[in-house]
Amino acid sequence: MIDRYCTPAMTAIWSRQAKYERWMQVELAICAAHSADGTIPAKDLKEIQAKAAFTLERCDEIEKETRHDLAAFVRNLEESVGPAGRWVHFGVTSYDVIDTALGMMLRDSCDVLIERANRLHAEIARLENEHKKTPMIGRTHGIHAEPITFGSKCASWREELERNIQRLKDAREQVAFGKVSGAVGIHAHVSQRLEEQICKSLGLKPEPVSTQIINRDRHAQYLNTLALLGAGLERTASELRNLQRTEILEVQEAFEKGQTGSRAMPHKRNPWNSETVVGLARLLRGNAHAMLESVATWHERDLTNSSLERVVLPDSSQLADFMLTRMTSILKGLVVMPENMAKNLRLMGDLVFSEHLMTALIKAGLGRQDAYKVAQRNAAKAWDGEDFKTSVENDPDVKANLSKDQLAEIFSLDHHLRNA
Repeated sequence: MIDRYCTPAMTAIWSRQAKYERWMQVELAICAAHSADGTIPAKDLKEIQAKAAFTLERCDEIEKETRHDLAAFVRNLEESVGPAGRWVHFGVTSYDVIDTALGMMLRDSCDVLIERANRLHAEIARLENEHKKTPMIGRTHGIHAEPITFGSKCASWREELERNIQRLKDAREQVAFGKVSGAVGIHAHVSQRLEEQICKSLGLKPEPVSTQIINRDRHAQYLNTLALLGAGLERTASELRNLQRTEILEVQEAFEKGQTGSRAMPHKRNPWNSETVVGLARLLRGNAHAMLESVATWHERDLTNSSLERVVLPDSSQLADFMLTRMTSILKGLVVMPENMAKNLRLMGDLVFSEHLMTALIKAGLGRQDAYKVAQRNAAKAWDGEDFKTSVENDPDVKANLSKDQLAEIFSLDHHLRNA
């Protein structure tokens, strides 16, 4: 991932240095379990724990020969330990280490994302509470529909985010697994009992049935969860972009002194932060699709998942954290414009109360089709420039069925929003 979209929290999990440190943690846990089981002498374990070390530079040098990053890493550990290093990587295969470390990294990534999502949730809830009675026009197909409140719009974002937080928690449960079952998962050198002990020491559960790898449906669930999270953030960001249109201008991203909207047009204040979130959501969806393609592997394993995961897992984790942080920043500085919301709400006069007119006429005894026609013919006049309320008040069918008090309630914004 390019530096522009990296976050310190995810870099601390997914950097190459951090990944190799996890590998070493797994190797040491395997050695400790073997020692407790009587295979590795206690003095050798003590030496391994005291001396085990690696450098990325030495790993790179060895990898030129091995053409295998984990093999180069293991040799570097052996070198650092000395004679007792022969026990490093004892009875295990590369993906016992790689997948177990990966389970830890994915688990920790979920923890970061859940915490970030909770911060965003707090900002949305704040806006929802502050504007639960701020009226605005609701739009369907981009066209004025009926009045809503800005708080109700925020409530929709909040509810969706809560579902995505739960999905992240579910994904955490599904990815926090390790495996130390050997080359084809048959436990030829490490028993299920030892595997469970090793995984438990690392804060993981053992994969119930593994091949040479942990089945990739777990990893696909993680990336699909991030894709859904991204889609939810995109929905909010797209709405903010639309509400910032010049002819709407009901909200605006914070614009700092000296900030440049356009080099050619100094007046511009573009919704670029929201646009960034929308663009990155597309990457999350693409990465999730790529991971789905890696669920199916040949026999007990092939290598098709390896190269792909080196990109999509760290990149998606970085992007999701960046997007959550960016969206939180957007909402924290969001300028809400109730006056413009009120002005836009009245652009079509009282035409937005046409449904109230129709339902009142039905209650008064008209058939649904007849009531619809009365409301529609007066609405048509409003589209041609007449005042809807005035047209309704002068309509003979309305006069014959509705009182002045009933008409007042029909055109009351407070009545319309009473259950908002």
